[in-house]
Amino acid sequence: MTSLKNNLLPPSLVSNLQQVLINRKGGEEEPSKKPDESLEASSSSASDTVTDCSKPVVLVTNGDGIEAPGLTFLVKALVQEGRYSVHVCAPQSDKCVSGHSVTLRETLAVSSAEIGGATAYEVCGTPADCVSLALSGALFSWSKPALVISGINRGSSCGHQIYYSGAVAGAREALICGVPSLSISLNGKKDESCESDFKDAVKVCVPLIHAAIRDIEKGLFPKSCSLIIEIPSSPLTNKGFKVTRQSQWRSAPSWLAVSANRHPTAGHFMSNQQSLGLQLAQLGRDASAAGAARRNSTQKNNVEIESVGAAGNLDSQRVKKYFRLEFLEREQEETDEDLDFRAVENGFVAVTPVSLSSYAESETLASASEWVAAALCIDQ
Repeated sequence: MTSLKNNLLPPSLVSNLQQVLINRKGGEEEPSKKPDESLEASSSSASDTVTDCSKPVVLVTNGDGIEAPGLTFLVKALVQEGRYSVHVCAPQSDKCVSGHSVTLRETLAVSSAEIGGATAYEVCGTPADCVSLALSGALFSWSKPALVISGINRGSSCGHQIYYSGAVAGAREALICGVPSLSISLNGKKDESCESDFKDAVKVCVPLIHAAIRDIEKGLFPKSCSLIIEIPSSPLTNKGFKVTRQSQWRSAPSWLAVSANRHPTAGHFMSNQQSLGLQLAQLGRDASAAGAARRNSTQKNNVEIESVGAAGNLDSQRVKKYFRLEFLEREQEETDEDLDFRAVENGFVAVTPVSLSSYAESETLASASEWVAAALCIDQ
C-alpha cells in the first residue's frame, strides 16, 4: 500500500490520471493551468518544484549525520553561491564508522529537513543507503547530479580508515553508480574541532568543488575515480593541496569488557524508527509463534511443557558478556611524504584518488595529479 503524506498523490497515479484526461480531449492539453498539473507538482518534493534545471545539481551527504556542522556549513555556502541546485540526502544520525553497509529488505524512514535553502532529506540509514536512494530516481525528480559530495566530515579517513568510513562509502557509492564524487574530511580530533574550523574548511574546499563541477561539464575531470580530500586541523594555515597515495595507516582496535548497565540496550545505537520497527517485527514473530503453539496444543501439550521447561533451564545457564569497541591511535612507521596521513600531518590538504580497480591505480593517480595542478592554477 502506498503511504500518502500531506494528501499528496503518488506520481504514478497522477501520471495515469493526466494521460486519461489528455486522451479524452483528443490528445490536446489546455494552455491554461489544469488541476492535474498542480497535483503533479504537489506529488513531488515541494522544493523540487522550484529547482532551476539550468544549474548543475549537487548532491551532498555525510557520515556524521544531517545535523553535523560540517554538512550544514558546506550546504549553506553552496546555496549562497547561487551556482548550483543543492540537494541533501544524509543519515538521520551519526554513521561515521558504518563502512559501506546498506540496509536490505527493511523499510527506511525518510523525512524532509530544513538546511539553508537546499532540498534536504534525512534518512534512517547509512551514507551508502542515502546516496543509493538519491541516485535511484525514487526520491528526487532529477535523473543524475553533476557531483556527489560527502562531507565535511569530522576526523580522518586516511589509510585503512576508508574501509570503516561511512563518509568515504557515500562517495564510493556514487562512483559505483557512475557519478563523480568527493569525500571531504576535517582532520580534527573528536570533540575538539569547533564550528569555526568547519567554516574555515569550507573556504578551503569550495574552490576545488567549483573547479570539479566546471571540469565535469567539460569532460576534464578524472574519469572513474573519487577524490578523498583531507583538510588539516588548522584549515586556513594549510601549505597547499597535495595529491597523495593511500597509506597503510590504521587505528588499533580495542575491545573493552563493560558491565551491562553501561549499555543497557542495543537501542542506544538505533534511531527511534529502527527500534520501533524491530519491536513491531518481534511482536509479529511472537504472535505467529503463539498462533502456531495454540494450533498444536491439543496434540503436543505434554511435549510443549517439557520443551519449555528444558529451554528455560538452558537459558538460565547461558553466559552474557558485554563489550565495546574503541579505536586507539598508534605511532606510524611509514615515512613516505607522499602518503595521505603524512601530508595532512605536515599541514597539506591531501587529495587521494581512489578507483574501483586496483589495476588503474597508477593511471588514476597521474590523472588526478594533472587535474589538481591545472584546477588550482585557475582557481587560486
